Amino acid sequence: MSIKFKKRDDKRKKRNRFNLKKGNSRLRLSVYRSNQNIYAQVIDDNEGKTLLAASTMDKEFRSKKKFGGNMLAAEEIGNSIAKLALKAGVKEVVFDRGSYIYHGRVKALAESARKSGLVF
Repeated sequence: MSIKFKKRDDKRKKRNRFNLKKGNSRLRLSVYRSNQNIYAQVIDDNEGKTLLAASTMDKEFRSKKKFGGNMLAAEEIGNSIAKLALKAGVKEVVFDRGSYIYHGRVKALAESARKSGLVF
């Protein structure tokens, strides 16, 4: 990735986070995706701590599936992060897509988390 595109992505991510945090004190569901894996975590920005995390690198996921960079893997991670959040008492979050457009694996993760009970 060239420096030009990296700067563009960083600007988009900062703009997105600024709009999410503006007048909002809810927890944040942050998504990161690479070519081969997808990661999701629930973050408390007031404390500056990650409360929950799920990814395709987890042992439970690796024992079931081989590849973590597809739509099925994203749906599985969305489902598992929602279950972990509900178990911890978190019902409402703000969805932080980072610099990624709401499409493909990011969308699949979000819709799966909504189906499993998270509200955003």
